[in-house]
Amino acid sequence: MVDFGKMKELYEFQKKARAIQKELKEVEIEASSNDGWVTVVFNGESHLTEVNLTEEALRPENKRELEKDLKNTISQAISRAQAVAAEKAKAIAGGMGIPGL
Repeated sequence: MVDFGKMKELYEFQKKARAIQKELKEVEIEASSNDGWVTVVFNGESHLTEVNLTEEALRPENKRELEKDLKNTISQAISRAQAVAAEKAKAIAGGMGIPGL
């Protein structure tokens, strides 16, 4: 026998999930290196949308520091983007009574 109440809940969950996915595309998460040489922007889906480097960062003698700054700044932005996505997912899952979320 088909449980139409559960089907309706699933439909509502999918509808909310699609709305959140759309929201995440619009969210911008920015991170900058401590020295200001590197700035990156990710969206809420953890996709890199922008990279900005200062002229000083591009000097050959700064190569190692630039590489370190890029790695750290990108990692920081990805962590923030994942936290934003997790918080949004938690909000809809909590409303649906899904255990563990």
